[in-house]
Amino acid sequence: MNKLLSTLFVGIDVSSKTNSFCALDFSANSLIYKTISNNQPGARILIDSVIKCLKDNNLKFVIFALESTSIYSTHIANVLSTDEQLMPFHPFVYCLNPKTIKNFRKSFVDMDKTDTNDAYVIADFARCNKITSKPWRGPQLLALQRLTRYRLHLAQSLTREKTFTVSNIFIKFSELAILEKDSRPFSSNFGATAKAVLTEFLSLDQIIYSSLDDLVSFIISKSKNRFANPELTAKLIQKAARDSYRLDKVLYEPINMTLASSFNIISALEKERDIIDKSIAKNLKGFSENQVLSLQSIPGVGPVYAAGIIAEIGSIDSFRSHDALAKFAGITWRKTQSGNFNSSNTRMTKTGSKYLRYYLFEATQSVIRHIPEYKLFYRKKCSEVPKHMHKRALALTTRKFIRLIFALLSKNLLYSSSKVGERQ
Repeated sequence: MNKLLSTLFVGIDVSSKTNSFCALDFSANSLIYKTISNNQPGARILIDSVIKCLKDNNLKFVIFALESTSIYSTHIANVLSTDEQLMPFHPFVYCLNPKTIKNFRKSFVDMDKTDTNDAYVIADFARCNKITSKPWRGPQLLALQRLTRYRLHLAQSLTREKTFTVSNIFIKFSELAILEKDSRPFSSNFGATAKAVLTEFLSLDQIIYSSLDDLVSFIISKSKNRFANPELTAKLIQKAARDSYRLDKVLYEPINMTLASSFNIISALEKERDIIDKSIAKNLKGFSENQVLSLQSIPGVGPVYAAGIIAEIGSIDSFRSHDALAKFAGITWRKTQSGNFNSSNTRMTKTGSKYLRYYLFEATQSVIRHIPEYKLFYRKKCSEVPKHMHKRALALTTRKFIRLIFALLSKNLLYSSSKVGERQ
């Protein structure tokens, strides 16, 4: 309590151009109200104003609280957490969930919605000791986070481009896009040989009326002789071409150009993704070795997935339980109940970090392929319902995976299939 009485609570409402801030003491007296530019000179004004206020009111500690507003809160949080002149006052910087502040604001009846009032609400939230998150974790975590989040951006761009490309593949070569697995000439329509077939033959007639020997030679050349049975592949391609719809000649060149362009974009994105993966692995080496070893000891979890999880959760000490970690990732479900009715169809909250949720889902899918226990659990959950089988089973398996992550990181263990991990 004595420490709180000697603390200054500073709430900052962040926007792209300005930062409005309000400073309160423990008795809720407003000591500063000011709006500054969201840049380095503005940050200096904020720091000087806070230091003067601390000295004038004989306060020894300072807590800064600001909403996590996209990228706009990043710079000011870094400056406040590392400024040397603030260090004698033991500053703590907290980036808060805007949804939490929004709900807290409802307790202020008839308050106008202004930037300065928003700053007051944030400062009062800190003064009331409502903050449950850990302080701002600094630039090293941010560096890894920017890499892992950009990798998600690349993955989403790849998915969008491939989805669009599939539509053009169907227009040009309809049967190739919908063939069952056993009848497909290629394992993937985005491989080098499939790309060559789709872009170097202007029309399907050129494929149909090519001699089998010429088509086999083409396949051997483009695949670098990697097909076990190129003659069978050539026959499957010709059959698919004969069964496909024919295009009007006016569409030949435009469709070929769009396909070629899409394949170039996909190749470029995949190349950039590989570069980012190497950079992620390099940056991961600067983090707690125990955390990295614990996650990478799980079969199916490599450096990219481990980095994506670590970048979002920081220290496992930030979470009191695996339930808290699941809530932070938004992998929780709200009950729907009225009277004697309990709905079995409950939606995932998805209120937490979408980036952490992505890496947890991706890592879980890899773990399902590598750990029999998780594969069996996933299949069991798939068999329990008639619809949304994959989504439901994957979400529940991810929830099981979160319990494993929390146990390994909190107890500093390596994964073991015998239920008892090996202590590092």
